[in-house]
Amino acid sequence: MNVEFLNPFVEAARDVFLAETKLEVTRGAIRLEASAFTADEVTVLISLVGEVRGVVLFGLSEATCLALVGRMMSQAFETLDPLAQSGIAELGNVITGRASVKLSEAGFASNISPPTLIRGSGVTLSTLEFKRISVPLINEIGEINVHLALEQSPVDRQGENHIPILDFDSDKDGAVP
Repeated sequence: MNVEFLNPFVEAARDVFLAETKLEVTRGAIRLEASAFTADEVTVLISLVGEVRGVVLFGLSEATCLALVGRMMSQAFETLDPLAQSGIAELGNVITGRASVKLSEAGFASNISPPTLIRGSGVTLSTLEFKRISVPLINEIGEINVHLALEQSPVDRQGENHIPILDFDSDKDGAVP
C-alpha cells in the first residue's frame, strides 16, 4: 500500500464533510493492517481500477450513519431506509470521486465503481494480499473508519478490473464456509 494514496482521501473527506454536513473532521491514528477485519454496522465499498487499483471501505455505526444522512438531507432518519442507504452510499461515492481526481492530478489516473452498501456487523471482509491503511475520521457526530486497500497497477495490467475482496463471512465463530 502506497501511503501517498492516503492524503487525497483524507483531504477529500474533509472537503466533502464540510460541504455536505457542515462538520469538520479530524484524522485519528493511522494503522497498517494485513488481516481480514469485521465490518462496522454500515460499510460502503467502492473499487478503483486504472493506475491505482483496489478498494476503499467506509465503515460506521448505524447511529452515525443516520445522523450524517440527516445532516446531509436536512431531515431526521430513524431507520436505514432506502433513501438513507442511498445518501450514505453517495457520501462515500463523492469522497472517493474527489480523491480519485486528486490521485489523477498526482499522476495516478483511475476510475471508480458505483458504491456497494454492506449492512450488518460481524461480516468478515478480506482484502487478501492487499495491505490496508486504516484511518478513523472523527467528527462531533461519530467516527467513520476509512480502509484503503490500494496499490499502483503494473503498467501491463492497468485496464484490469481487480477487486481484492473475495471473502464475505458473517458466521460469528469466524469459520469460513
